[in-house]
Amino acid sequence: MSERNHENIVNINNQESPFHAGETIIAPHGGPITDVIFDYCDVLLDWRPWRALEGLYPQGVIDMFFDPADEWGYDFIDRLLDSGVPTQDVLAEYSRHHGPAVTWVLRMWLEHEERAIFGVLDGMEQLVDDLQSAGVGVWGLTNFTTEAVDIAHSRFDVFSRLQDTLVSSQERLLKPDPVIYLRAIDRFGVDPQSTVFFDDNPRNARGARIAGLRGVTFISADQARAVLGLS
Repeated sequence: MSERNHENIVNINNQESPFHAGETIIAPHGGPITDVIFDYCDVLLDWRPWRALEGLYPQGVIDMFFDPADEWGYDFIDRLLDSGVPTQDVLAEYSRHHGPAVTWVLRMWLEHEERAIFGVLDGMEQLVDDLQSAGVGVWGLTNFTTEAVDIAHSRFDVFSRLQDTLVSSQERLLKPDPVIYLRAIDRFGVDPQSTVFFDDNPRNARGARIAGLRGVTFISADQARAVLGLS
C-alpha cells in the first residue's frame, strides 16, 4: 500500500449503531481509517432495475416481474447472474419455473438493463473525492455482473477513480460470504482493522464485520460522511 497522508483520517466504531443526524461515530479503540470500500448498487450507484421495463410492458406486468414474494422471481435470477451463472443458464432456469412467455420479459429486461444504471447517488462523488484528497484509499466490492460494472464505469467517472473493484460474478461468490471480503482484503492489500466497508444491505455489512472489516449499513452520503467524521 502506498504511503498516504493521514492528517484527515478519522476513527470509526467497529460496532454498528443507529444513526442520528449530525452524529459522528468514533471508536476509542478503533484507530485511524486508511481505506474505505464501497458497495455499488444503492451506495455509489443509483440502481433502478424497474426502468429496464418501463414503456415496454404495463405496470402490472412489471410489478409481477419484480414481485418479492416470487421464490423464483427477479431476486432469484439477480443472484444467479451476480454469481456468474451464464445468461443462457439463467434463462433456462427461469423458464423452468415461469414458462416461455414470462421468460420473454426477462429477456427484455436483460436487453435493456443499461437503463437501470441511472446515475450516481447524491453526494457520493464528492465523498469519494474528499476521501482521496485526505489520502484514504477508496475501493469497490459489488454483487453485480461484469457487464453492468463495465457500463457504470464507462458512464460515470467516479467509478474509474476507485483504485480497484472486486466483482462477484468474476469471483463466483456473493456477499455476505466471508470469503469474498477476505479476497478483497488480500487483493486490495488493505488492513481490515483500518478499513470501513459500506453496504446498504445490513447482512452484507455484518458479513464484512465477520471478516474483520468495519462494516457499516449505508443510508446516505450524509450519513456516511458523519460516520467518517467528514461532515
